[in-house]
Amino acid sequence: MRVVVGSDHAGFALKQHLKAMLELAGHAVLDVGTDSTASTDYPDWGVLVAERVVEIERGSEGPVRGVAVCGSGIGISIAANKVRGARAALVHDETSARLARLHNDANIVCFGERIIGRVVAEEALRAFLSTEFEGGRHQGRVDKLNSRGG
Repeated sequence: MRVVVGSDHAGFALKQHLKAMLELAGHAVLDVGTDSTASTDYPDWGVLVAERVVEIERGSEGPVRGVAVCGSGIGISIAANKVRGARAALVHDETSARLARLHNDANIVCFGERIIGRVVAEEALRAFLSTEFEGGRHQGRVDKLNSRGG
């Protein structure tokens, strides 16, 4: 699967850790930045991750997901959700990650490096990537999400 990753300075270490995990698992990873712990603005990275995910989805290049990380995960998820077609979910564990895919068809998972530990983030990311959207009664709700925002 293609996975777009990005973070601000406060999420850099966790992004790098998850990127290595993804590459080891054989995923094609596109890192849009940042490249260090030098101070940057989370809205820039959240929007960039979301734009790339939506662009790849529209190009029918196969399945794609995004991973966005900042200090709390809140700001970067808000920023990512400003992009039409992005459905970014801030998750804190494996269950919230699975439900984000199962019920909301989230295409971007967001983490807060200051909130979540590496092991929990790994478990959540694995759940996010391996869970399919359930559809059914949830499809109409996702259609409403897709028709608004951005």
